[in-house]
Parts: sequence; structure tokens; C-alpha cells
Amino acid sequence: MILLDTHIWIWWVNEMDRLDQATVHYLDELPPANIRISVILCWEIAKLIEKGRIQLSEPLSNWLEKAIDLSGITVIDLERNIIADACNLPNTFHSDPADQLIVATSRVKNLPLLTADGKILRYEHVVLHSR
Repeated sequence: MILLDTHIWIWWVNEMDRLDQATVHYLDELPPANIRISVILCWEIAKLIEKGRIQLSEPLSNWLEKAIDLSGITVIDLERNIIADACNLPNTFHSDPADQLIVATSRVKNLPLLTADGKILRYEHVVLHSR
């Protein structure tokens, strides 16, 4: 099983050419039920659209339906232990609350995180998917 970071999920759904072939192959070969996202990714994508940082080819609700419901991936809800961990990450982690929750989800659920985010890649207290 794997947990996807926001940009990896967007790229996999919309811009597959931004991912290296090994990552595309890995994700395509996984059973959809083994691919997880945190529910915070849905909010983060909505905020990116609101701020004009990304554009989708269709309304967000349609995109989410395809990217979640029709694809069969699993959404992990925010739970008390994830929220608590996000606010108590060891050492110094940057102040982006979405990234804190994504890292905490990975930690609490014992899921390797697939990301290209440099700040997360440098954080030693999360297990990363090795590509």
C-alpha cells in the first residue's frame, strides 16, 4: 500500500507525463484499493484551484468523482490520532498544515509516502516510498 502526496495524485490523474515511467508503472500495477490519499488532498486541491495555482479540465466535484469514486482508491479520513500527530511531529517540520496532516497520516497509518516535495523528502521522520 502507498499514500500519495497531492502533486503526485494530480499528476497521476491529469498530467502523467510529469511522473517518471517507473512511478507510472508502479501506480498502474497497484490494485486501486492499495492506493491511499488523505482527505486533506481534496481540500488542498480545492484551495489550489481557488488561488489560481492549478486548473482542472472539469469542475472539481466531477474530477473528484473520477479520481476517487470511479478509480477505486481509498480516502483516509482525518482521525484524532492523525490530527494529534500532525501537531506534534518530531523535530522541525515546516508550517504547511496540509503537509503536516499528510505526513501524520503516513506515520499513523504506517504507509510509505510517495512525494516529490523537497521539504517532505528531507524530513527524516516519515517513511518515503523508494522509487
